[in-house]
Amino acid sequence: MATTAVIVAAQHTSSYRVKFHRNEFLELVDIAKPQIIYHRKRMHFFSFDGFVMYTFECRNQDFSQK
Repeated sequence: MATTAVIVAAQHTSSYRVKFHRNEFLELVDIAKPQIIYHRKRMHFFSFDGFVMYTFECRNQDFSQK
């Protein structure tokens, strides 16, 4: 399942990944309004504007998305 999430996110993005601190990531989530935020081990991520945005500092409870 997690591998599928990574593949789906990668299909809509380039190979560029951008790492954020918790507050920056949450602010970007508010701006981008992604429908799904993927979670794999410690990492939360989503694709936006051709990039994969990710952080290691959030918890599932930080998001209202799936």
